[in-house]
Amino acid sequence: MDVDHAVLLFAGGVGSGLTGTMAGLASLVSYPVLLAVGIPPVAANVTNSVALLSTAAGTFAGAQRELRGQAVRILSLSMYAVAGGLAGAILLMKTSSAFEWVVPWLIVIGAAALLFREPLRRWYGRPGRRPPVPLMVFVIGIYGGYFGAAAGVLLLAVMAVAAVEPLAVTNAVKSMVLGASNLAAAILYAFIAPVHWSAVAPMAVGCLLGSWIGPALVRRTPERPLRIAIAVAALGLASYLWWKVFAR
Repeated sequence: MDVDHAVLLFAGGVGSGLTGTMAGLASLVSYPVLLAVGIPPVAANVTNSVALLSTAAGTFAGAQRELRGQAVRILSLSMYAVAGGLAGAILLMKTSSAFEWVVPWLIVIGAAALLFREPLRRWYGRPGRRPPVPLMVFVIGIYGGYFGAAAGVLLLAVMAVAAVEPLAVTNAVKSMVLGASNLAAAILYAFIAPVHWSAVAPMAVGCLLGSWIGPALVRRTPERPLRIAIAVAALGLASYLWWKVFAR
């Protein structure tokens, strides 16, 4: 890998770490960057999942204030995320031919969930209509293992609907739980998937730096504009992926 690509991957990692910890959409930056350096879609996806492991470490270092008292919650949800991540990774290896067609639709669902969070929260709070959060974490873990991009959007949407707390806390907990899902998938990918390890290293270092800085920025960012910006960015990513499919 040449120096230009390494620098681009590092910069993409910084942007991904910032976006992930602030907005729940880390792969809005990292996945397109991996495609831009010439890595095929499925290989870019599994490489992305491995590189993003450092985001959880950076979040842990930079969000101690938000993570205080959240250990039990994170551990309990992480068990479901790990199970889902393993299932999603296996699913990807079995259905990789359909990968590029399915993913944009899943991203749009995540964007819609964030745009309509308040109506969803009211609906979610009605008796008999609240899907268990662990079940939703497991399902999103499957999605995260299948395709890393926008898994954070979906998890952030579910956690934001299910709990009333500052966005900074939700973001930090989301990043740790999603990190567990990524870890499970990444271990499997390391043995059975086409991970581009030369791309993982510079991107992972960038993700570590960006995710360490991100929590401090979240504390100073108004919640509603940030949530809308996340959703708009997700729709942009979906449009980009559709364009990639139909431009062939």
